[in-house]
Amino acid sequence: MIPCLLSLAAGVALTAAPRVAAACGGTFCDTGPQSMPVDQSSENILFAFDGQSVEVHIQIAYDPMTSFDKFSWVIPVQTLPEFRVGSEILFDNVLNGTVPTYGYNQSMESCGGDMSGTDSATATSDGSGETGGVDTGGPEIVYEGTVGAFSVTVLNGGNVQEVIDWLDANGYAQDPEAAPILDAYLKEGNLFAAFKLLPSDTPVVHPVVLRYQGVEPCVPIRLTRIAAIDDMDIRVFFLGDHRAVPTNYRHVLVNPLMIDWPNLGANYKEVVTLAVDAFKAEGNAFVTEYAGPSAVIPKVGLFSAGWDPQAFVGLPAIEAVNALIGQGIMECWDNGEIVCELRHPLLQGLLDTYLPVPMGVDRFTFYDCLSCYEGMIDGAAWGDGSGFAADFKERIVDPGQRAQTLLETKPYVTRMYTTISPHEMLADPVFAENPDLPQVPSFRIAQRYTFCEGNVRWTLPDGREVWTDGPAPWPIFPDEMPWEEEVQQVAMAGAPQVLSSRTALIDELLAAWNQAHMPSASTTSGGETSAGGETSAGGESSGGATSSGGAGMDGDASGCGCASGQQGPATALVGLALVGLGRRRRARVA
Repeated sequence: MIPCLLSLAAGVALTAAPRVAAACGGTFCDTGPQSMPVDQSSENILFAFDGQSVEVHIQIAYDPMTSFDKFSWVIPVQTLPEFRVGSEILFDNVLNGTVPTYGYNQSMESCGGDMSGTDSATATSDGSGETGGVDTGGPEIVYEGTVGAFSVTVLNGGNVQEVIDWLDANGYAQDPEAAPILDAYLKEGNLFAAFKLLPSDTPVVHPVVLRYQGVEPCVPIRLTRIAAIDDMDIRVFFLGDHRAVPTNYRHVLVNPLMIDWPNLGANYKEVVTLAVDAFKAEGNAFVTEYAGPSAVIPKVGLFSAGWDPQAFVGLPAIEAVNALIGQGIMECWDNGEIVCELRHPLLQGLLDTYLPVPMGVDRFTFYDCLSCYEGMIDGAAWGDGSGFAADFKERIVDPGQRAQTLLETKPYVTRMYTTISPHEMLADPVFAENPDLPQVPSFRIAQRYTFCEGNVRWTLPDGREVWTDGPAPWPIFPDEMPWEEEVQQVAMAGAPQVLSSRTALIDELLAAWNQAHMPSASTTSGGETSAGGETSAGGESSGGATSSGGAGMDGDASGCGCASGQQGPATALVGLALVGLGRRRRARVA
């Protein structure tokens, strides 16, 4: 039986705040236009392998319009995990270091004047039935504790109605439609970890980490479908020794011709959505956005050897800011207006709790001169500094040090992405490492060459050439042009098994397009395209009809055992509570 984790949001919208990432490589950002911002607001989950266990890092964003007592969620788990506070900066750095980037270099034919030259542009893209169970007298509490800003209670046993009654009695709002799914998890032997935000005037929400025995991660999504919307974004990261792959979901290479290259891949999400819904993928598939050295992830801001929690024990409140400045995690200056920089996302919350700003006083003015407001400092909140020191260690120092250690010891990172709709959330995707697969670059740069006659030849990263008439927008190809290049089934070793290859059709349709748009006087063969085996816009090798390396899975298994169809150790799982993302109609995007 595979250990399962699955989050169920109760009475709160769990949303990830949009992040802006600008990726610069070579001279792209020096000579090209501004990069488009990337919205990486999908549910973000990071797994770390160590051979015997899996760490699951879950990013949580708090809706400030929601009262803390309405923020709760439940995770079914097969075994009692270790709980820790996670690093928000780790997620920021992983997102920004691996974000897929579409762009182009531009050059022109010399036409007798000073019209030749080069330019470039890049953009990051982005994303109630009958229930059973045996009456055992109710669930048993097997763990109670706190993890940073959360209280955690782990329940064992009971039937589904007793579990729901306990959750209701303890302030965990439940959706009645969840009962059959919760019952299924109970019958599979799961415990339930219930999280609730601790009371606070200024809630400090942070990622959480769960550590389990096992080597094969799984993302249960069955319970998510209750509150899910169409084409929900899921993004999963893996830190380990090799590239990670889905073993019971399909893997898809998108058709690079469907990417809007002149607009820097602005339609990226739409292309992925339609590609993973293609024949043989059927809505249960992922694309790989990056796979390669974890060195691309910056360590800046994660941890500093100068951070010393013990220095705050016994320290008077009036010296707190000076100590933080001395440790390099905070700085204040006066350039006509006092400004303070807090160099960790959780520091403000700690200051709000232990060093609250007096009523009517500007917070930066207060921090810059605590001695000026000595009589207004809340001494009871600060105490002897030991409370601040303990939280500083648990929420900032320890998570940062662990994040840095992960990046230093895990040489490989994989980033995968999909969109999925409620009716497709019937099987829980399982992942494993495959040491035999190539890297997938995050930068996908095309070449745009403008001729004197005004025609433009685009050369895509896979070698294909696309001709357009002058400054015309990216081609709207015939409806039979597929969104996917290839649908694969990938095992834990060997090359992917190709379930569907559309390379021949893509090349045929492209040749017809170029024949109609390529200038007849040109000596360049615009109708010739590269065959399968070249690198696609997703950075991966398209294998055409080639198939090797193990039988593929049919992907139809449903149960959170997250059964992968392969023998192996238990699987650590984490689930999604994805709500609040906008509904969007699927449509062909030019």
